[in-house]
Amino acid sequence: MNQNDDLNKPGVEIPEELNGQVALTTLDRVYNWARRSSLWPMMFGLACCAIEMICTAASRFDFSRFGMEVMRASPRQADVMIVSGTGTKTMIPQIVRLYNQMAEPKYVIAMGACASSGGPFKEGYNVVAGVDKFIPVDVYIPGCPPTPQALLHGLMTLQKKIESQSLKEVSWYQKGPGEPIPVPVLGPDLIDMRKAALIREKSQPVTEPEEAAVAVEEAAQNGELPAKEG
Repeated sequence: MNQNDDLNKPGVEIPEELNGQVALTTLDRVYNWARRSSLWPMMFGLACCAIEMICTAASRFDFSRFGMEVMRASPRQADVMIVSGTGTKTMIPQIVRLYNQMAEPKYVIAMGACASSGGPFKEGYNVVAGVDKFIPVDVYIPGCPPTPQALLHGLMTLQKKIESQSLKEVSWYQKGPGEPIPVPVLGPDLIDMRKAALIREKSQPVTEPEEAAVAVEEAAQNGELPAKEG
């Protein structure tokens, strides 16, 4: 597939003598073609998946062939976050903070089982069961750890998603500023500040009449009292 095939609008034929010299396209296709061909991943890794990410950037696999070789050390210069490794409760606040510092448009790839769902450490006391509980994920890559080929496939899947977007629908071109994701707070456990009102409500002390009503309801459910009608 040549460059014109990427840009030409489907259904509009170009005379053969002008093929390679003229392209008929739309603003969406030009915009998406430019973005998909110049993704800048953020340079950070969390665990063993990061080694596979490094291998993908090396000469044997070389994702610079797809326009992705510029890995930036600053979130303000990156548009793709590759979460490559285990998201622990102490690291999730930093991941959310870095995500908020990235400029729109931005995308997230959950690389490996740990970033996608917690992996073999899912039931661990210090591991978050998937980074998608705090930041939006665009592409999930299975594996423990995924191979460089799997990461390349995930990046190409992200390119296909970018190609299908429209300037009229994407969130970063809508009216009004976007709201940042509240950074989680690490206390006795990890606290999602988006659920602060619910946590506050559930943590209120129960008054005596409420305690009595709860006790009656539990007794009815256990068959010790007849259940309330209506």
